[in-house]
Order: sequence, then C-alpha cells, then structure tokens
Amino acid sequence: MPSSASTFQQLKLFGANLRRERIARKITQEKLAELADLNIRTLQKIEAGQTNILVTTAMRLHAALGCSWDELMER
Repeated sequence: MPSSASTFQQLKLFGANLRRERIARKITQEKLAELADLNIRTLQKIEAGQTNILVTTAMRLHAALGCSWDELMER
C-alpha cells in the first residue's frame, strides 16, 4: 500500500498533468467540469492535487479531454 506521501505526490502529478492537458487544449475549468459532469470546485481540487478521485472520474476527465492515458499519467 502506498504511503501517504507517495499518494500525495501521485495526486499532485495527476492534477498537474490534467491542468497541462486542459490548457494545451484551450479548455476552461468551467468547460471541462461541464464536459466531465463535475462540479467546478471538485475539478479545481483535482487539479490542485487536493482530493483523491474515483477511477470513473478519471475516465470521465480522460474522455472529456480526448487525450491519451499516457499524457494524464506521465511522470
């Protein structure tokens, strides 16, 4: 089981990758939240690495961005 420090780092990395891909596609947080059927505040917390998410949420974000999993999971 990953340590809390490791989990925190993974969440920060996923959030940073999500933000990078969103900006690269010129999509606002509001639009991505709408496309992924998320509350804007939830998306903000995900991008900041402040909340853990379900796999289904990651799948909705992935589909809404239209990016590869590698781009979201890149280290």
